[in-house]
Amino acid sequence: MVCLRPSYGGSERRVQARIGGLANTCRRAPGPVGIILCADVKDRISPGRKTERVDAVGLSARPTSNMWTLYQLVLGALLGLVAPWLLLRRGSHYRRTLRGRWVPRGPKVGPVDLWIHAVSVGEVGVAKTLLEALPESLSVLVTTVTPTGQDTARRSLGHRAEIAYLPIDLGSPIERFLERYEPRTAVFVEGEYWPLLLQRLEQRQIPRILVNGRLSDRSFPRLRRLGPLARRLFFDRMQLFGVQTDLDSERLRALGVPSQSIVVTGNLKYETQMPEPLPELEQRLRRLAGDRPLIVAGSTMPGEEEIVATAFAEATRDREAFLVLAPRHPERFDEAAQALEARLQPVARRTKIDAAPDAARALLLDSLGELASIYRVAHGCFIGGTLVPTGGHNPLEAARFGKPVVVGPSMHNFREMAQHFDEAEAWQRAENAADLARIFGRWLDEPAVAEALGHKGLELIERNRGAKDATLTLLGPHLPQSAEP
Repeated sequence: MVCLRPSYGGSERRVQARIGGLANTCRRAPGPVGIILCADVKDRISPGRKTERVDAVGLSARPTSNMWTLYQLVLGALLGLVAPWLLLRRGSHYRRTLRGRWVPRGPKVGPVDLWIHAVSVGEVGVAKTLLEALPESLSVLVTTVTPTGQDTARRSLGHRAEIAYLPIDLGSPIERFLERYEPRTAVFVEGEYWPLLLQRLEQRQIPRILVNGRLSDRSFPRLRRLGPLARRLFFDRMQLFGVQTDLDSERLRALGVPSQSIVVTGNLKYETQMPEPLPELEQRLRRLAGDRPLIVAGSTMPGEEEIVATAFAEATRDREAFLVLAPRHPERFDEAAQALEARLQPVARRTKIDAAPDAARALLLDSLGELASIYRVAHGCFIGGTLVPTGGHNPLEAARFGKPVVVGPSMHNFREMAQHFDEAEAWQRAENAADLARIFGRWLDEPAVAEALGHKGLELIERNRGAKDATLTLLGPHLPQSAEP
């Protein structure tokens, strides 16, 4: 298969974006020759105009209809096997998503100009950043997978967009979803590749674009082991890849994605807007803590509550402070409360804050969507998922308020960001509870040191802005003309 595309001048990024922007007009020509005709290009080529020949990598060996049937049968069987385990382990988390993901029949909503899929809370923040830069005349759909992401999307974007769950990757739910919303452009945040969904979008000639894309240390070797199958299932039908780093670009090329389809745009999380303040909660928290400075431990994972509570107890042996701890997953609220209560007494809970004892030493933030705002009033912040080997969470949520940040050694999900923070000495690292206690203690003893560290984080964020403009340039050719940036 071949594709004729015009050669464009200008920077490499603009060339890539422009060539990718034409990809949505490509269609398969009839007959056995297997030529890809690009209508937009064909209409513009004049005699003697220079063209370039580009191989359509892997398109000739795509899965057949029988393979898609087999895929659905296998996926359906796997869902049947895994569903009882998931519901038993995280039933309260996933049960409420099932109806939405099966897409029950309902009234037609579309067509919508732009569909953005954002898996969970962090990706919803990226979607919000993009939508704030686009005109309100653009009709928008935002989907999520997790219920926490759904709640965040409804709260922060419900006034601006239709909110729904992503359909299960099976034919009937996908068709009901596409019939209901009729998206004109599909945008996927960071790394959601659902093979059948992408295939159905391609059938309908709906542009498919990845923004803020990344390939983690965990997913890249797994995909590489799949060889050409990974490319055919996950990547061939994604037309444009806007990725965070050069390493992400290199990994996609190693998996067979053509370089002309990839643009390094930077990390949109550096562009995320400040969350709305929560004055009522901040006031209650201040009353509970009194004059004690607040240490906020956010997005903690199993095993970290014990470490944080031990470190805080040691740091406050001869100092005054108040701990606010927010577990990453809501189904762990009770487990986290037990870990805190075993080491710090008494402990209050956000959902019962009005009945909190005056002598409380800690507050469990057993609520959703409030952590990002609570960082605003912190004296210092620990980012969870970093003292256990889970890859870390986004440190920018705290750093954007100019707050000092400490993390553990596990930050491989944010490798380039972590490298920037390390090189700028814009945070501190802790290996264990003793390190964490020492760092908390110094911040409490020397507020100027903590303030200077937080200022370095703010400077780093400012230096890394620019991804929003690059991403909007990438999306521009696929939006209605009135909405192009």
